[in-house]
Amino acid sequence: MKISIITLFPEVFDPILNSSILKRARNKSKVSFEIINLRDFGEGKHKIVDDRPYGGGAGMVLKPDVLARAVKNSKFEIRNSKLILMSASGKPYKQNDARRLSKLDHLIIICGHYEGVDQRFIENYVDEEVSIGDYVLTGGEIPAMVIVDSVVRLIPGVLKKEEATEEESFSAGLLEYPHYTRPEVFEGKKVPKVLLSGNHGAIAKWRSEKSLQKTKKIRPDLLKKI
Repeated sequence: MKISIITLFPEVFDPILNSSILKRARNKSKVSFEIINLRDFGEGKHKIVDDRPYGGGAGMVLKPDVLARAVKNSKFEIRNSKLILMSASGKPYKQNDARRLSKLDHLIIICGHYEGVDQRFIENYVDEEVSIGDYVLTGGEIPAMVIVDSVVRLIPGVLKKEEATEEESFSAGLLEYPHYTRPEVFEGKKVPKVLLSGNHGAIAKWRSEKSLQKTKKIRPDLLKKI
């Protein structure tokens, strides 16, 4: 899989892409990363990438022609591909989206900035506008990192134990059950006896019940979708 990221701040991605699971995935040749500096396609001496909005208003808008040149530079020609724009006004990002995107051959992510992106570029190039939550950030770099991390870990062969992704929160529509490890007693609290029993059927039942209880307490909205 190839992931291209178009950004005004390419330097912020290096520590993330060269750490942990993402670094391991690249070393295994499961994924390749391409960081494209939008400023390289800016106009004039000062490499301008934005301009004032027509109709007035606060903030600046990323120029459609500059963005188009950056996208074309990424060799966006693979058939099984998508271009997504990180935007506070985009659709909420879910685990199912991560699974869907992990099956692509090429994913291009544009990090939005300023007041937004010219609508004509969105209509001509963007497949999906995506938001990671109902709040506004300075730019799309952090949301892009969220997308990359959530997608890459689902690519077959990236994680040592791929079945780990099957029982995670949201994979079955519920939050994941509580976890325990050694020591058996911590500050007076013991590990639930059923987890020490060796009875896999009883453990599975306990985990299912706890998953439901946790979801009901913390995210009851998820139960309405099941």
